[in-house]
Amino acid sequence: MKNTSPPGARPLGFGLNGFTVSRALATDVPAIVNLLADDYLGVAREDGDLTVYERAFELLDPDPRHFLAVVKDSVGTVVGTMHLMLLPHLSRSGTTRLQIEAVRVGKPVRGMGVGAAMIEWAHAWGKENGAGMAQLTSDKTRADALRFYSRLGYTASHEGMKKQL
Repeated sequence: MKNTSPPGARPLGFGLNGFTVSRALATDVPAIVNLLADDYLGVAREDGDLTVYERAFELLDPDPRHFLAVVKDSVGTVVGTMHLMLLPHLSRSGTTRLQIEAVRVGKPVRGMGVGAAMIEWAHAWGKENGAGMAQLTSDKTRADALRFYSRLGYTASHEGMKKQL
């Protein structure tokens, strides 16, 4: 099978042959949006108008502190995504934080270890880029996701709050 991943794609690793991770391209945006909308929360909050996502992509893509990742299988199909951000901080002795958001794994590859490999890859990327702490949020109703992150060593040490502006 031909691998159609973009230049710069790296093996996802962690024992998962045939999967690569790379910086998302503008052409990946529709597939990312499909992953974001493919669950009970996403279907209600994601918009069908791709132009809003394309605008957001144009803002974040050139910023070196943002890495919108896509995971592709051996034929180049997007099967996962995550948005990584480096957040410089004064607290904790100036520790840069790796913020991990919008982690999604496509239904056909769930249960294969892709999600865990993605998070481990994100941790390595964060360390390579000076992060000393990783943090993420997950909706309280996503019980499976909360168990998943707990298995990976995350603790629910803080109460997160959000407000629409």
